[in-house]
Amino acid sequence: QGKKASRTILYRQGVFVKDVDLKDRVAKRLFIVDAVDLGARKSYLAAALGISRQTIDNHLEIRKHFGKEGLIQGYNADESKDRRKQRKLHKEDLSNGNKARTVAEIRAKEREKSLSLQESLTLTFSGSSGKIDEIEKEDLPFAEEHDWEKSRYAGTFLYLIPLINQWDWFRLVLGYFGDAYRILMVFVLMSATNIRSIEQLKHVRGREAGVALGIKRLVSKPKLWEWFYDAARMQVSGPLITDYFRHQIRSGLVGLSIWFTDGHLLPYSGKHRVHSAYNTQRRMPVPGRTGMVTCDGSGRIVDFEIQEGKGDLRSRIAALGIKWQGDIPQTPVQVFDREGHGTDFFAGLVNDKIPFVTWEKHVDAKKLEAMEDSQFTTEFELNGKSYGAFEGEKILVDDKNDSDEQKKVTLRRIYLWNKTSNRRTCGLAWTTDESMTTDECARAILCRWGASENTFKHLNDRHPWHYHPGFQVVKSEHQDIANPEIKEKETLIGIIRNGLDKLYRKLSKTKEAVNADGIPRQNSIRERLQQSIAEDETKLLKLNEEKKQLPPRVDVSTLEDYKSFNRIDNEGKYLFDFVTISIWNARKQMIDWLHPHFNAKEELVDLFYAITNCHGWLKSTTTEVTVRLEPLQQPRYRLAQEQLCRKLSSLQARTPNGKRLMVEVGDAPA
Repeated sequence: QGKKASRTILYRQGVFVKDVDLKDRVAKRLFIVDAVDLGARKSYLAAALGISRQTIDNHLEIRKHFGKEGLIQGYNADESKDRRKQRKLHKEDLSNGNKARTVAEIRAKEREKSLSLQESLTLTFSGSSGKIDEIEKEDLPFAEEHDWEKSRYAGTFLYLIPLINQWDWFRLVLGYFGDAYRILMVFVLMSATNIRSIEQLKHVRGREAGVALGIKRLVSKPKLWEWFYDAARMQVSGPLITDYFRHQIRSGLVGLSIWFTDGHLLPYSGKHRVHSAYNTQRRMPVPGRTGMVTCDGSGRIVDFEIQEGKGDLRSRIAALGIKWQGDIPQTPVQVFDREGHGTDFFAGLVNDKIPFVTWEKHVDAKKLEAMEDSQFTTEFELNGKSYGAFEGEKILVDDKNDSDEQKKVTLRRIYLWNKTSNRRTCGLAWTTDESMTTDECARAILCRWGASENTFKHLNDRHPWHYHPGFQVVKSEHQDIANPEIKEKETLIGIIRNGLDKLYRKLSKTKEAVNADGIPRQNSIRERLQQSIAEDETKLLKLNEEKKQLPPRVDVSTLEDYKSFNRIDNEGKYLFDFVTISIWNARKQMIDWLHPHFNAKEELVDLFYAITNCHGWLKSTTTEVTVRLEPLQQPRYRLAQEQLCRKLSSLQARTPNGKRLMVEVGDAPA
């Protein structure tokens, strides 16, 4: 213990991690930062090693700005000539001088930047109308000062720390809404505690919720709706969501290698006539809209859009490939289901250099079953199931290509065999430079469907994903429908064809009648059948020609006894979904932070929700907002709870008025 200690052994939850020689200064520095990452309390670590807290902070800051290489000061005398040569060649790229002083200068600049930001947020924010609105200091989040107050919603406070620290959430929200930001804080409470509607907020304790959210008090329902409409009338959801997604893409908060896109029904049960979306479970169209949601490989939501009616997955995929080109170094691989299958669509993606992986439609099951088992040379496991795969080619011809020559598209064909259920199918892929292996392509198309589709199921279970506050209906710009006259013609054509089939069968069984002299008898049954067949064939030919002349779609305003379509205004839904998605991504981040301190993966998500549902106490001073959560009963759960709270406190998140956000675990304050 202390400065004289020569060796130290690091354990986490009773499991050996590493054994370090403290005489090796580099190994000691690396040990310190690793121990903090694993949840060691800085004060205990400093006392055990005989160093100061400032030294530990310096090591962490040096690693943050210079990487672990920054903790290695200089080289030993017995270094090879090649290492000295490389150091000489790259001398200009290396940081010079005392790194602790450099870090101190960086901290000073960050403090100045933070203070200037706080002043700008406190004084003025531009609204959607272009006017400059002033926010009073006492109206900022957590501006109120109070002693310890109990709140059963204290766990909701944990979501705010990563939102502020990682996503700069308060600056974004206050910059767009000014003092109308409060309704978004109410949406945070709803998303975090699974409150399904504004009407259900009548069961929430107003003061306890207001303290946890930093808005003093939750107001009555009429006032909440007034807050909502004040925010919705600003019509800023579009740029707000775009800025949020751009920030997390540029900051590396979401994955950029592979994106999964899928459509999800947002049902409508009101009295107005709206376009129909498709209900996959009921296998029928129902009134509603389609939410097109894109997430990365870890389930974090990257982008989303609400489309009227059934939606257009193909246009969404093509738009995604182009939308973020200026913000990402390389176009992500787009993964989608069979709804996007189409030769012309695939040809367009290849032409635009958008890589993709998808299922193949209309696969010949008999041919797949006839394949030898030995052909499936690539083997892997996913979600407890064994798979085999191998790769071939599929050439598609684009019939709709405008050029004189039909364009051929060569795609990778991934043959898949689920050995657990003994089922086989195929996928298609185009990955530009063949950077994805057969195994990676196979995993991609398995990662969001069937037993592996969990992101949106959990999202709808844990958060009110389908909730739409404040329905407003306006006349839709899309008033076209399938031409009803075509349906009438098709009905008549079907009736005539059925009648012709009966006449053909009757004619085949009727013998030709002749007179005694061998001349066919006039007005015989066979002759009458032939006349009827000729008449029906003429009618059928005429109906087919009339059907070809009809336009496939018509405007409902040109028809009698048809009501116009209405469109649901999505402004309120976009605002609510923006908060829901923010909470979902923050949840994903906090679970990643919790994971190193809790080894039981199957209990990890439930443990996280147990922590965020804890009751607790809040205290707000001039410099800090402190939340103390009630400890969980089981020791291993409590240990993980404490480590997560220490991690959140170490982020040094601050409110717009400069207060530091702290979280701890303990008993009720005296």
